[in-house]
Amino acid sequence: MSGSDKSLIPAGYLSRIIETRVQEGLEDFGAVCIQGPKYCGKTWTGLSLAQSVFSLMLPDGSDENITAALVTPDLALNGDNPRLIDEWQELPFLWDAVRLRIDMSGKTDTFILTGSSSPRMDRKKPKHSGVGRIEKIRMRPMSLMESGESTGAISLRNLFEGAKPSVNAPETDLELLSQLIIRGGWPGTLSVAPTRSGRLARNYVQALTESGTEEDKGNKRDPQKFERLLHSLARNVEQPAASKTLIRDMTAKDDENPLSPTTIDEYLYHLKQLFILEEVRPWSPRLRSSLRINKKPKYHFVDPSIPSAILSVSHQKLINDLETFGFLFEALCLRDLLVYSEAMDAEIFYYRDREGYEVDVIIQRPDNSWAALEIKLGHGQTDEAAKKLLEIKHRLMNAGAEAPVFLGIVEGLGNFSYTRPDGVHVLPIRVLGP
Repeated sequence: MSGSDKSLIPAGYLSRIIETRVQEGLEDFGAVCIQGPKYCGKTWTGLSLAQSVFSLMLPDGSDENITAALVTPDLALNGDNPRLIDEWQELPFLWDAVRLRIDMSGKTDTFILTGSSSPRMDRKKPKHSGVGRIEKIRMRPMSLMESGESTGAISLRNLFEGAKPSVNAPETDLELLSQLIIRGGWPGTLSVAPTRSGRLARNYVQALTESGTEEDKGNKRDPQKFERLLHSLARNVEQPAASKTLIRDMTAKDDENPLSPTTIDEYLYHLKQLFILEEVRPWSPRLRSSLRINKKPKYHFVDPSIPSAILSVSHQKLINDLETFGFLFEALCLRDLLVYSEAMDAEIFYYRDREGYEVDVIIQRPDNSWAALEIKLGHGQTDEAAKKLLEIKHRLMNAGAEAPVFLGIVEGLGNFSYTRPDGVHVLPIRVLGP
């Protein structure tokens, strides 16, 4: 299957923020590998930027192209550039073949690789890392700006450059926010009725459970314990969770063989290999005097619809349980902030020290400049959140940290963005963008 010019762009395709990074990667490296969970839009984005395509997973389910590429690898490589190789992990040797082709052509031949998992266990892994020739780029489900539900009027990049936010936000209520959480950012669900929008995520969770019980390296995972792990991660969404917490949740009272931390790590590794679970690391600023920092990561589901489906929440259940609503809203905001931060090469962390001081989100740029954000569902929580941010800023600067570029409160129900008299920005999620 191949094509050229703009004929490959799927009908109805919505532009993605990651496109700029992909184009830069093609220029700088010669090839990019777009990695992310199934159904997040990797193939469509690859098609929008490619001039030809070779897919290893055909729509009819046949492995014709896999067989052909095994016999004649050039069938996968030859075509107009950039050349998209979809689901490359089915034949990992193509990674090395792409790297060699880039070296031989001096980057005249360019490639876009897409994949929703790491190479299969029954296939040989690539011999080379691809460093300098293939850039790995992480893709997530759609942010609210990409799905058209954020105006993007407040640029995260501009906030780091000193911009002061002052725009009206679209009218938002709890019912709409619950719909955005349960539906998630999957491109295929944008036009689905709210009453059916959670079906894809529920199907996704079912598939995750089934994949979690597949035999791997000769070991078969316990389906009940894997399901308990998903539930434990969802119950502790956006909270640092120690292995002992996960083990407690996954072990039945009458279980004579409780899980070990090593087994927990193997289960978590499987979810990370599918790009469903991400670790948000704790932030440790460069200080002249050290603070004792919590070292446990947060486990973040790539989209809020996944923990919503695991917990079987409905729109009404969320509205009636604002504590759970708040945690799932934080998951939605973190998804968007990860997308927006990646566009400017920034990283996302959280901060929590041993004395109980914490911040939901730290954004740090490559030059080590940073900003701190609190995430709040309702506007009535802004005074408390601003006080908390200012206290932690004072604490960190007294310990030797550089001052943050800005402090902000990302909220769900606010009507407009502005800067408070104390200097803290108020930023409704539906006006944020990269």
